[in-house]
Amino acid sequence: MSQPTAGVPELLVGQPDWHAVLVKVLENFACVTGTIHRTDPSTGLLMLLTQHGIPPHVLPMLLPKIDNIPFGKGIAGCAAQRKEAVQLCNLQEDLGGVAKPDARKTNVQGALAVPIVGSDGKVVGVLGIGKMQPYEFNDSEVADLNKVAELISAKM
Repeated sequence: MSQPTAGVPELLVGQPDWHAVLVKVLENFACVTGTIHRTDPSTGLLMLLTQHGIPPHVLPMLLPKIDNIPFGKGIAGCAAQRKEAVQLCNLQEDLGGVAKPDARKTNVQGALAVPIVGSDGKVVGVLGIGKMQPYEFNDSEVADLNKVAELISAKM
């Protein structure tokens, strides 16, 4: 893996282009799909800022379900609620109930979501990445994605 934060700080100037940030993160982690959600302070829901790599044939069905996510629901919601990384080695075979059934339609298998925590300690968003094959992110990769989330938190 290249330097996990390479190129990210340069994209977090002014009003960031969140899609460009996400694409850079995916490139740095050799992933093909991902999302960035921001916590809406008025509703407490995770609102989708951007996504990349969700297959076009499932996007119309999936978008309404990932547009606003309650804390505790799905991989992103669980990461937000727990305030810690949540990963699935194979989303297709998740027996723990973290992955929602419609998430399986993306064909993503290895998935990792980390909370984006503000300076006040509150979850301001979630960063999620995924691979199309079974994959267990190691402790170093989880720590690296948390570092990226830390950089992003300053702009949320």
